[in-house]
Amino acid sequence: MHSTHTLECPEFQALLQQVKKAGQSVIAEHAKDVDEQARFPTESINALKELKLMSAYVPKTLGGLGHDVVQVAKICEVLGHYCGSTAMIYAMHKIQVACIVHHCLGHTYFDDYVERLVKEQRLIASATTEIGIGGDLLSSFCAVEANDGEFHLQKKAPVISYGLNADDLMMTARKNTDASKADQVGVLLSKDQYTLEEISDWDTLGFRGTCSSGFVVDANAKTEQIMPVPFSEVLAKSMHPFAHITWAALWSGISADAVNYSRKAVTLAIRRNPDYPPISAIRLAEVDKLLQTMRNGISAHAEEYQRMLDGDNHEDFSNFGFSIRTNNLKINASEQLIDIVGRAMRICGIGSYRNNSKNSLGRHIRDAYGASLMVNNDRIMLHNSTLLVMHRED
Repeated sequence: MHSTHTLECPEFQALLQQVKKAGQSVIAEHAKDVDEQARFPTESINALKELKLMSAYVPKTLGGLGHDVVQVAKICEVLGHYCGSTAMIYAMHKIQVACIVHHCLGHTYFDDYVERLVKEQRLIASATTEIGIGGDLLSSFCAVEANDGEFHLQKKAPVISYGLNADDLMMTARKNTDASKADQVGVLLSKDQYTLEEISDWDTLGFRGTCSSGFVVDANAKTEQIMPVPFSEVLAKSMHPFAHITWAALWSGISADAVNYSRKAVTLAIRRNPDYPPISAIRLAEVDKLLQTMRNGISAHAEEYQRMLDGDNHEDFSNFGFSIRTNNLKINASEQLIDIVGRAMRICGIGSYRNNSKNSLGRHIRDAYGASLMVNNDRIMLHNSTLLVMHRED
């Protein structure tokens, strides 16, 4: 099977060991401070840049690592063990890279950009939501105002994760001032081409290191920086599935780390009294079963998506059934994350509830609730209900 082959590739396994080493020596070391200060995880992202992971999804022929979506998801999962914010930032960056790789190669500006991405390990943020639109990624108020090869664009974005720390920004807007709300394009901007005026802060319970404040973006750039295909196509083929797969993967990493805490707690209890296994041993078996179910769902969907990318049939990506399954992956994984971390806390006991304990799962549970709220599950469920009315399973 495609994914099994790529995951077991010796070259990729060696890279995973390097990621784990960076996770243990750098990312985990700074995770607590990143969370407490709600600051960007500079040290962690720099460690990923040193491993050339910012261009991991870029084809080898263009200087990247040539990873597929299954491998990228695995890296996100591993990062989730050490710091949810770092893993989320990396996942969001890879979503933008996928959009460029899938839709923009062969166009001079974007080819040159990918070369810079590989060489400089640039970090890409995105501004896809807009004040007044809500979470509807397929609608925009703002518009590209083009004139003589250049354009101006201003957008009020309620959230731009790590906006102040990104090197580049991918933003959506109406194609021009006469276009409908749904007639959108994506644009890729360099940091020197836009200004950010902060309009909201990011003082949240979890994923605090993503620094997802709101901004008014004011940009001036060249029309060659407009993506060559409609944004609706980019969203269906790339942004939507890639986002939910990589997010779910990193959530499984957070879940697995919580289960590891549980395993240690049960092991210690058995050592203290080997003649009487604690009831928590049964709870451990239950929570591990849930983690396996979560991982199986993510793996199956990642494999399906990779097969679709390999087949490159445009109609596959606009299929309602695939969209529904992708949405269900996000809903299921985000709910499973809360369940697994909550069960792990009950196994670990009061130590996991203390913020100042070495066994604290406080950050895990706070991050867990963000997974279902930051892209609200109810809104996704409502969208699914609409798709289901129009879709008939064969």
